[in-house]
Amino acid sequence: MFYTYVLQSLSDSKFYVGFTKNLKQRFDHHNKGLVKSKRDRRPLELVYYEACLSQNHATKREKYFKTYQGRMFLKRRIESYLTG
Repeated sequence: MFYTYVLQSLSDSKFYVGFTKNLKQRFDHHNKGLVKSKRDRRPLELVYYEACLSQNHATKREKYFKTYQGRMFLKRRIESYLTG
């Protein structure tokens, strides 16, 4: 199982999209500063994720989330979760 995930920086409210095979470990690496590109944006919060059956599908979802349509999808999805 692979995961496509969205993290939100609690320091600047920006989002980060990625994929991984081990979601818990990857999230821990982000928050411990082991991921250089997000080290200055800690702490991070996991706000959304999807489980995928293959790495290929997870990378396609990640690429989609980085498009305008994907960002709008995530915005609506995350807002609905956060507002109930």
